[in-house]
Amino acid sequence: MNVIEELWGNIPLLHIVEDEFKDQQVPVVIFLHGFTSAKEHNLHYAYNIAKKGVRVLLPDAHLHGAREEDLDEVQLSLRFWEIILTSIEEVSFIREELVKRGLYTTGKIGLAGTSMGGITTLGCLTVYDWIDTAAVMMGAPGFVQLAKAQMSEFERRGFTLPVTEEEKKKLFNTLSTFDLTKHSAALNNRPVYFWHGKQDAVVPYEPTYNFYQAVKKDYAATPERIEFVSSATSGHAVSRAGMLQAADWLACHLK
Repeated sequence: MNVIEELWGNIPLLHIVEDEFKDQQVPVVIFLHGFTSAKEHNLHYAYNIAKKGVRVLLPDAHLHGAREEDLDEVQLSLRFWEIILTSIEEVSFIREELVKRGLYTTGKIGLAGTSMGGITTLGCLTVYDWIDTAAVMMGAPGFVQLAKAQMSEFERRGFTLPVTEEEKKKLFNTLSTFDLTKHSAALNNRPVYFWHGKQDAVVPYEPTYNFYQAVKKDYAATPERIEFVSSATSGHAVSRAGMLQAADWLACHLK
């Protein structure tokens, strides 16, 4: 199996593919990491997906991994949505690059991610109809709700947010464009796998599960195309079983 470090535009990424498929048209998964993480931290996902004959790209998000700047966690937190919105844009750029490099013409393309990467994946599903399937681990579809909750939490901890009311309003307006809870028809019956721990203190379980329950009815004719796996004991970390199920889901719906 090839693991190659590449730079696509200004995006450092790991390109993982079985030797025999290196120059062939095979399905692709773009896999997005979590907050304060980096591309190489998801190699176990990439390995399990790639060995099923899928090309996997693991990009570093804006301000993460090889693109890190000297920011502490609070400074980085304040730029959380900037990072997500940049990633949404970059997912489209990566797809264009795949086409330019002759690696994606007719095949299918999947998107997946953990935590911040799962949130980004849900934002991408809202605006990109070319995503064929997705796996969302510990993600949140309600961008506006999550942003408001984060702001309240910051203020509760005694921080003053360096934004005016006007700027907040502008941010919420922007986020609502990518908020899948406001545009659930965008799913358009595409296969989506969710995994979430019930004890998650970082990205709350309930809102994502409630969203799944709400959209499940849209999948009444094809219930096998949407799945939500809950882990009663897990916090903000995906179990091995969840990771393997996500890899199986992506390969199954891309092949």
